[in-house]
Amino acid sequence: MNQSRFTFPRWTNLALPATIVIGMTAPLYIAIVVAYGFSPQATDVGYMPEQPIPFSHQLHAGELGMDCRYCHNTVEYTQHAAIPPTETCMNCHAQIHPESEKIKPLYESYTTGMPIEWVRVHDLPQYSYFNHSAHVTRGVSCVECHGRVDTMEVVYQHETLSMGWCLECHRDPDPHIRNPDLVTQLAWGLDMSGAERLENSALWRTHNNLQPSEDCSTCHR
Repeated sequence: MNQSRFTFPRWTNLALPATIVIGMTAPLYIAIVVAYGFSPQATDVGYMPEQPIPFSHQLHAGELGMDCRYCHNTVEYTQHAAIPPTETCMNCHAQIHPESEKIKPLYESYTTGMPIEWVRVHDLPQYSYFNHSAHVTRGVSCVECHGRVDTMEVVYQHETLSMGWCLECHRDPDPHIRNPDLVTQLAWGLDMSGAERLENSALWRTHNNLQPSEDCSTCHR
């Protein structure tokens, strides 16, 4: 009998090493992806990374009353809320506490031109699309996603930022909207009853014709 026939072509022998390598590395790859997906940076409320400079939002945004938009100056116009460049910080600190050891890295950054490597606190997955300007210009305050940063000595993740959490707001936006001119007044509404707050929010929802989409393509593009 002719034994030269094979069940599979000869070239499939070349695929065997690749199959073995993939089989050995795939579980490790999956484990790393899953571990990162469930890491504090991605999911944990309360995630509070150490920053290269101990910047206090409680002092700057709270006690000094600095508007969020002074530092995050693109939040009304672009998808991202910009991290302030060193020059923005130096507008004040060229005169204020220039001798402080705490802000020595700021002066080094200003002198060398190397940016400060701030650690991102709120980090959405790459498959999620979020536009800051689309929210703040329609009355969704910073506090709705980031909490009362004006009371935080160190900023931490205040909400889950999960898909379900986002959909809750899209399905019932009234508790989360206000006059767009007041989005950076984080304590707004604390002196109002729940009914007054909802009545005010409903007026702005109608005024701005807000109809938040629940379509998948809104956030997954």
